[in-house]
Amino acid sequence: MIDETVSPPRWQQAQDGPGRISLSGRWTLAHAVDISEQLRAIPEDATVVDASGIARLDSAGVMQLMRFAHRRGLDSEHLVFSDQHAALVQVIEDVADDRPRRRRDYGFAAALERLGRATHMVVRNIVELVGFTGENLVKLVRTARQPRRFRLTATVSHMEQVGLDAVPLVALLSYLVGAVIAFLGSTILRDFGAEIFVVELVSIATLRELAVLMTAIVVAGRTASSFTAQIGAMKAREEIDAIRTLGLDPVDLLVIPRLLALLVTLPLLTFVAMMAGLAGGITVGAFDLDIPPQMYLGRMQETMEVRHFLVGMSKAPVFAMIIGLIGCLEGLRVEGTAQSVGERTTSSVVQTISLVIIIDALAALWFMHMDW
Repeated sequence: MIDETVSPPRWQQAQDGPGRISLSGRWTLAHAVDISEQLRAIPEDATVVDASGIARLDSAGVMQLMRFAHRRGLDSEHLVFSDQHAALVQVIEDVADDRPRRRRDYGFAAALERLGRATHMVVRNIVELVGFTGENLVKLVRTARQPRRFRLTATVSHMEQVGLDAVPLVALLSYLVGAVIAFLGSTILRDFGAEIFVVELVSIATLRELAVLMTAIVVAGRTASSFTAQIGAMKAREEIDAIRTLGLDPVDLLVIPRLLALLVTLPLLTFVAMMAGLAGGITVGAFDLDIPPQMYLGRMQETMEVRHFLVGMSKAPVFAMIIGLIGCLEGLRVEGTAQSVGERTTSSVVQTISLVIIIDALAALWFMHMDW
């Protein structure tokens, strides 16, 4: 009887089929050269490799067998291991970089499956966002009842980062957008001799839609990503667990100051964007349409109504809540790795910008049907 503890790696043709190969012996790192020679000698018509008869197997042997199966185009079910080696093989499959990837199924059933998974993910995100919103509303009320929980220093610091630092960018972009709208409007209206109506076009578009939308998009790109990265880094370094260990509430400490800072600064940034957008229209009117600033402002005073300003400003607190909640929620969902921080940061920016645009479109339709 051959002692399996010292027998070298061997293969032989199985008796139950011409394409089945049986392996035996020690398939370990010490016999790596012999393993390579034995694998090269296996016939090309082999369809099943039975490794259940191997006496000793380590990670080097598993890797060589997996690479052999990949070269021969054999699927995982055509490479059979014994039950005692199943755990080792599973670990190697999980960490192997060059294991064959499963081909993506482009069939109708697979497409429905991917659609279902994506829909389930969207619904789960919505449910989590609604729950997180309720939790923050409850704790905002608790903070109002217990002012000692209010973090004034953190709130003011976030107001500076979110609001004051964003003023130059918001003003510049809104000014350019207002100028572009005036240029485009004048190009069309000039054919009808109605360049003066550029005043109404720029004013209504800026006050009702463009100022608040541009501000929300800029703040979503700057602030939501910043909130997610800051809280996510703390989650990765287990600082949030330390906060809970000290008996503090992470929502009170990290989320509420950021929400309050956004609720205060986003309406102010929206007002700045409105003024900058109107200034862009006045500039184009003065230098391209021969409309003096005095005439432009007089026309705007005669035709504009306060409701246009109020409609635009009413959206700012809603967008502030959306940006703050999603940015902080995605930060709290970080799993503890640098890759997770990057993924959640990207997700927060995409979600906030998408949701801001969707809600702005729905609000515009609603205000239009209400004749506001």
